[in-house]
Formats: sequence, structure tokens, C-alpha cells
Amino acid sequence: MGTRSSCNGNPHSTAVCREGEGGKSSAEKQSAVGRQQTADSRQQQLPLRPTAMTTIRRFCCDDLLRFASVNLDHLTETFNMSFYMTYLARWPDYFHVAESPGNRIMGYIMGKVEGQGESWHGHVTAVTVAPEYRRQKLAKKLMNLLEEISDKMDKAYFVDLFVRASNMPAIKMYEKLGYVVYRRVLRYYSGEEDGLDMRKALSRDVEKKSIIPLKRAITPDELEYD
Repeated sequence: MGTRSSCNGNPHSTAVCREGEGGKSSAEKQSAVGRQQTADSRQQQLPLRPTAMTTIRRFCCDDLLRFASVNLDHLTETFNMSFYMTYLARWPDYFHVAESPGNRIMGYIMGKVEGQGESWHGHVTAVTVAPEYRRQKLAKKLMNLLEEISDKMDKAYFVDLFVRASNMPAIKMYEKLGYVVYRRVLRYYSGEEDGLDMRKALSRDVEKKSIIPLKRAITPDELEYD
């Protein structure tokens, strides 16, 4: 889409040039207005772009009152307030938010570290980005941050997460980030839909044992960690 000209020469201005309109017919003017309205509509539909000033920081209590709009997506799980507070208190290093220059919450990631022995791992409980900020690799940046904390700080063997078996866009995204399907969990979501347990081995798991796929599906009761 071409840039829109303006009276002051700034292509990003919302002002529309009116010079020379006196000689136009009524039909030409209506056509020009229609094209302008279409351009405005398309511009409004474009995703908002992150800038160098986009901030990724630790989640704080005040954010609990500001991130509801990010959770509107039907595939994003919404928990009660005490659930978020527990993660904020126990695993603050695993709870981060991406914030725009205008102080709007663009997305967040919430996770934890758990397990014993070679099952010691980082876990992604939730990662989501507001619709208007998607397709800009924000989720990748948030995931990379959690993986780095799991790897460098907590010396975990792997990072895992659960995703709905029907959520192909998310599955493909995780695969691009290096995750593989470790096992299928039958009726994991509300006793209705299967979940996929996806994992990514970290540097401590030199032989990549943690990501060798399980040959059979399991039930939620068989999960070592939820």
C-alpha cells in the first residue's frame, strides 16, 4: 500500500491534501473519498509494529489489572487471580511482560521450574500475544528469555509446554523454535481435547534424552508434573 500524501509533505500525516479539488466533478470527489476511506480502513487493520523501545520486563502486580485484553483470545487460558499471584511469588524470573512505548501490554509469558534429577526442567504455563501485535516474533523473544533462564540460571535439562492438538498454528510455531512432540496426553483440556507435551532439550541434556518421543499416549493421571 502506497503512502498517503499530505499537505505538509509528511507521508505519515493524517491530513489529506485538498489542493486542486475545485476542478473535480462530484463523482471524482466521491471516488477519492472512497479510496481514502479504504486506505484508512486498511491502515487500521495493519498490526502494530514493535519498536526499539519495546520493553520486556518482569511481570508485576499492577499488570494483573492491565492484561485482560491479551487474554481475550479463545485459545488463551485465563486463571483466577491467586494462580497468577502464586507464579509471581514463587517464580518471578519466569513471569515476563512485553510492553509497548505507549505502556500497552503486548504479551506475556508465565512459567516455572520443577522436577528432580534428569526431569528438572523449565515449564511454559502460558505465552500469549495480543492480536494486534502478532506476527512480529514477540512470542519467540519471550520463549527465548524463559529458555535462557532455564538453561543458564537453573541448569534445567529441558523446557516443556502443553498445547491443544488442534492448535496447528501454535504447534508449527513451537516446532520452528526447536520443540518436538514428546507425547500425547489424552483429554488433557477439560476432559475433551487431547494435549501435546512438547519439549526442547537444553545444553545440560547433551545426549537429548529428554526429547526422545514416548511411543504411547498417556492420561492426565499419569503426568509427573502438571
